[in-house]
Amino acid sequence: MANLSTTYLGVPLKNPLVVAASSISSYIDRVKMAEDAGAGALVIRSLFEEQIQLDQLHMEDVLSVGSEGYAEATSYFPSVEHGGAKEHLMWVEKTREAVSMPVFASLNAVSPGAWTQYAKQLAETGVDGLEINYYVVPTDPAKTAGDIEQTLYEIVESIKAEVSLPLAVKLSPFYTSPANVVHELEKRGVEAVVLFNRFLQPDIDPELETLVNEMVLSNPIEMKVPLRWIALLYGRTKLDLALNTGVHTGRDVVKGLLAGATVVQVASTLLENGIPYLSTMLLDIQNWMDEKGYDSVDDFRGKLSQKKVDDPFAFERSQYVKLLSSAQ
Repeated sequence: MANLSTTYLGVPLKNPLVVAASSISSYIDRVKMAEDAGAGALVIRSLFEEQIQLDQLHMEDVLSVGSEGYAEATSYFPSVEHGGAKEHLMWVEKTREAVSMPVFASLNAVSPGAWTQYAKQLAETGVDGLEINYYVVPTDPAKTAGDIEQTLYEIVESIKAEVSLPLAVKLSPFYTSPANVVHELEKRGVEAVVLFNRFLQPDIDPELETLVNEMVLSNPIEMKVPLRWIALLYGRTKLDLALNTGVHTGRDVVKGLLAGATVVQVASTLLENGIPYLSTMLLDIQNWMDEKGYDSVDDFRGKLSQKKVDDPFAFERSQYVKLLSSAQ
């Protein structure tokens, strides 16, 4: 039987199939189901600083109801404070204790000090690594691309200075030069990058004249952007490369590995087909490897990266010109 074992963030994995940060990690029984189905590792749903702030404001609003009419009554009861990240941290600890497969925490903060504070707290839960979910939509026209990238680097530097856990950074595909950003992160001691963060976009209902926000699962076509950048970066960086977005089948995982991915993250296909579908994906990978005569994933990882294919320009512009010419 083919050997699917690999290493990600310095942690041994029995296979490169990782459950991405999602609602799957909101329930212990689902996490255990993922492990039983063969997942190599799991990323716990992000700790969102904004959600903590929103919950805190809501609690303060509830506690303040009626306080103006009966101000003296507030002295009869002990003061109540919001627990901050305690609930999420407790959940991370429970998840870590519930399974033996590697478990990685995920963090999304908005204020500089909070990144370091929460990273240190997550490190104390016993997780095997930390994924920085750098989700930002820059809207200030006075901020340059360099300003935005520098903010990311400063966040990474502050976390690396305080936390010894291996660090992965989940990036947006919208940087002017993703390759340069990856290079700068490598210089700052990051161990892996996740390509790419999938932003959920609002829609507009013209009849009701309102914004519409909904959770839309990924489509296989979305895999092409991270697949291309994995292939471009393989052999040009020492960082582990995690492919995220649009992976729906075992053959999609094979594509990611051929491009050069260290691991491949999945979520949407498990929400569509059920968590046990992981075992089907793993079987497909093993069957493909047996058909091709590969004993391990290292035998073919990066085989179709830009540095190894016969036509290296196929990942840049040549295929664009060729397709346009053939369409005439």
